[in-house]
Amino acid sequence: MTLVESEEHKALRASVAALGKRHGRTHDRDQLWSEAAKLGYLGVNLPEEYGGGGGGIAELSIVLEELGAAGSPLLMMIVSPAICGTVISRFGTDTQKQKWLPGLADGTRTMAFGITEPDAGSNSHRITTTARRDPDTGDWLLTGRKVFVSGVDIADATLIVGRTEDARTGNLKPCLFIVPRDAEGFERRAIDMELSAFEKQFELTLDDVRLPADALVGDEDAGLLQLFAGLNPERVMTAAFAIGMGRYALARAVEYARDRQVWKTPIGAHQAIAHPLAQAHIDLELARLMMQKAAHLYDAGDDIGAGEAANMAKYAAGEACVRAVDQSVHTLGGNGLTREFGLASLITASRVARIAPVSREMILNYVSHQTLGLPKSY
Repeated sequence: MTLVESEEHKALRASVAALGKRHGRTHDRDQLWSEAAKLGYLGVNLPEEYGGGGGGIAELSIVLEELGAAGSPLLMMIVSPAICGTVISRFGTDTQKQKWLPGLADGTRTMAFGITEPDAGSNSHRITTTARRDPDTGDWLLTGRKVFVSGVDIADATLIVGRTEDARTGNLKPCLFIVPRDAEGFERRAIDMELSAFEKQFELTLDDVRLPADALVGDEDAGLLQLFAGLNPERVMTAAFAIGMGRYALARAVEYARDRQVWKTPIGAHQAIAHPLAQAHIDLELARLMMQKAAHLYDAGDDIGAGEAANMAKYAAGEACVRAVDQSVHTLGGNGLTREFGLASLITASRVARIAPVSREMILNYVSHQTLGLPKSY
């Protein structure tokens, strides 16, 4: 792994930045999604044989970061091509790949991802959504509930994390199922969020949803391997989302600090303003380095190494994003809360990077247990 971006990555970064600049903070989400897809950015991580760019999470994270830095991030990039596209390309059958990957790559199809449940947030071992076989037909019957699932209303299907019973032990093991949006017994209810975002959050109810045998993605006995094939890219992409948001906020603050004058001196000349902004920039750059390391390890096939780095990247990016947004709003004073500068809404949005898809406290648990070898308290 090199610390200097390749010429190809620099060119990709510049091209996406130009696209983001054309659309800006007040972008039309559908129009931007369509244009990004036509330029090959949405499917840059998916296999070429299915219409993708043949790259990896490293390239996809560049796309999301630069769109975020322009004020126009696409949240469903985290879910559709990063999580679902990656899982299907790695573990799906030939039929599943042919059915889903070309559409995910060109943006004409999207897929949501459902794992969190009312009583199973960070502890995925408590997932109660279960799938059982119909002995007469071989179909799957899926029953359970999910919460905080993004974009279900605009997605063609949802990749649901359920559990099946191991015939040998009777223990439940995680499995992934593709559930079409219009499947009978598959109901959704929008969650009333104060967070302002294009993608709505939903609670899902699955009441004996009947799925064909080929709705199962991958090997029924693969368990956590397939699940984390999606969760590690999710953490990397969340880091990219946060870094882009932080960069956007910081750029607004730097521009303001250069222009705003008090007593004939730009406020950016004062160290009380300049130093916190410089610190925010350093934090964002350090978070990006860890994100790049995580993406490199994942794309190289090192799932264990990627797991550690992806968690660290998500933690670092979330913290850096919150600090950058806070300092940017503070730099602008009252103007930081006006619609004109587009920063006030980021006060809430930046906190999402600390909370989802895994809280910073659970990441610290992971590092203390898995990296440092400390005992668990739970």
